[in-house]
Amino acid sequence: MGGPGLLGPSVWAVSDGRAGNAAQVRAILQALGETRRWMKIAHIEGAAHRSDPVTLSPRAPWTWLPADRWPLLTHALPAGQRGVLEGPWPTVWIAAGRRSAPFTHAVRDLSGGKTVTVQILDPRVASTHFDMLVAPTHDAVTGPNVIQTIGSPSYFAPDQIEDAGQAFADLADERAKSAIVIIGGDSKTHTFSAAAAERLEGQLRQLAAEGWRLRITTSRRTPLPVVSRLRTLADQVGARFWSGPEDGQNPYLAWLAFSDAAIVTEDSSNMLSDAAWHGLPVHIARLEGRHEKFDRLHDSLITHGAARWFGGTLESWTYPPLREADRVADAIVAKLLERYPQPDIPASTTHVAPPDWMS
Repeated sequence: MGGPGLLGPSVWAVSDGRAGNAAQVRAILQALGETRRWMKIAHIEGAAHRSDPVTLSPRAPWTWLPADRWPLLTHALPAGQRGVLEGPWPTVWIAAGRRSAPFTHAVRDLSGGKTVTVQILDPRVASTHFDMLVAPTHDAVTGPNVIQTIGSPSYFAPDQIEDAGQAFADLADERAKSAIVIIGGDSKTHTFSAAAAERLEGQLRQLAAEGWRLRITTSRRTPLPVVSRLRTLADQVGARFWSGPEDGQNPYLAWLAFSDAAIVTEDSSNMLSDAAWHGLPVHIARLEGRHEKFDRLHDSLITHGAARWFGGTLESWTYPPLREADRVADAIVAKLLERYPQPDIPASTTHVAPPDWMS
């Protein structure tokens, strides 16, 4: 986080390049950078400030091995990425995905324990390899340094929401009976079959007939026939539709902020969690396939009060919005303050003196 010479700790955002993993790291990084948190840790003089995220692309046969058994670790990476494992080291290293876990563990050792290492998602090795392990409750990972989250850590900064609201100001006049429809796609556990697409299309047509303003957005994993089908639906019923840059500026955040309800396919923890961050009533739309881990994810969201299964009708209810990235960021701040206590503010009877690190 930040650039060379900037005040405060240096924070590296690390992932294997997968969009979902990178999004979770970015959410925690943004929450950590919120002014009220950053001011608590800005006295820390970080080294190795980096403004760009780090992408690590380890290769076979290393990726076939458990994360704590990778020999000659630097050789697992392409030559152009090996410099990441050379000092100076950041104050905080935040990484997501099982393939990044060996490097998170290595950096803690290589830095002499000075770098606070945060690993996101189940690395399938002991949590003691890291300073902090952040894993969703549906991964069923426990340990003294484990933070369990409901769903994925999502975060949307106030200025991002404001910018989105200004860019799509016309949505303020289309708030009543509005719903964002967030479409996933095929994965290891789920299939967006033709039958699932037909069922969802019929449900959306009925909602449009009932006066609901639909805002439909697809993802990279959405099968092209489904994208085409939903685009035609949107044209026919007067819904808004976005599938990529060819449809103009991305309205995702604005649609989340200006909608009354959400319909989200069951295949993505990140997408479900984004809607729950905004406190929207989340209606989970079924695809084909299932997995115990996703069953636990859905159950955790339903138990929290964030979600219900979508049966064709939209309901309204309230619950505490999911702000899991904030909770993780607070834990990182607490860990940093243990290692780097804030300096004392000199006493004065005439004025309030700034901390030494602000002079």
